[in-house]
Amino acid sequence: MPAVVEVVTIGRSGVDIYPLQTGVGLEDVETFGKFLGGSPTNVAVAAARLGYSAAVLTGVGDDSFGRFVRREMVRLGVTDDFVITSPQFATPVTFCEIFPPDNFPLYFYRQPNAPDMQLRPLDMPLEVIGRAKLFWMSVTGLSEEPSRSAHHAALAARNRARHTVLDLDYRPMFWASAREATEQIRQCLGRFTVAVGNREECEVAVGESEPDRAADALLEAGVEIAIVKQGPMGTLAKTRDERVVVPPISIDVVNGLGAGDAFGGTLCHGLLSGWSLERIVAGANAAGAIVASRLECSTAMPSADEVEAVLAGTPVAELNHMQNKDGSHDQY
Repeated sequence: MPAVVEVVTIGRSGVDIYPLQTGVGLEDVETFGKFLGGSPTNVAVAAARLGYSAAVLTGVGDDSFGRFVRREMVRLGVTDDFVITSPQFATPVTFCEIFPPDNFPLYFYRQPNAPDMQLRPLDMPLEVIGRAKLFWMSVTGLSEEPSRSAHHAALAARNRARHTVLDLDYRPMFWASAREATEQIRQCLGRFTVAVGNREECEVAVGESEPDRAADALLEAGVEIAIVKQGPMGTLAKTRDERVVVPPISIDVVNGLGAGDAFGGTLCHGLLSGWSLERIVAGANAAGAIVASRLECSTAMPSADEVEAVLAGTPVAELNHMQNKDGSHDQY
């Protein structure tokens, strides 16, 4: 592991079980694929694919799936040095159904609890967090203890350093209520320099779903860059003196799950590369489109060359055709 881990994320990990048949319910699926999953873990994988040293602070069970998560994490370029093993809880499994272009139900098997929610303050590698070039956090980890205290310890170590990013990734099944999520998010929002989420997630965070008002509310809370995903209306990004809207990229969607994590990985890349705000969002949109055009998530994260190709005008379908010839898109 390098002296400084460039991208550090914290939060969910587990095994994604994806049907290899699309357009049918799980009751009719006959074969499945097994993939590394968990949004912050996928963001770390995406960053590693783009050339960064990456780590994820998470937990797995003392079981076969836990061993798979750690092994696959390392294979995809992410260190597992900061993954705790819980003897009490099983590694989470998530199933999905795939109904393109816009219906991808998720079924989380994380009961009675998940190892990634057992992170404690003493599990936090505070020096690594403080020295990272970018720190990425999802709001899910704030939903219960001891994970909540661990996340706050990580933020204290981070001390609002540049490129401290909050993913507003609100999942109702992890919270007692939206109000509780709002309270927890608002307690720490000012500790971040960047916040990213869709309109519904912004409404939970700051009470606004209209994109410009939501971005303004995030900026007023203290972040320096507010990014609001608007679906077919594109992505809005604002700072205190700049506003950009980048349209989406037209593709044939295969599986929309994982697109947001690819977006996140290239957002990290753009921030660390010093790109303009517009280029950051355009690159993140391109990465999301690439992954949405593929079945898998973690193993589908794009390379920097793939993102650049789409930004230069190569259609995503053509890119996938070229990659499928040699099967290279899932090779790290």
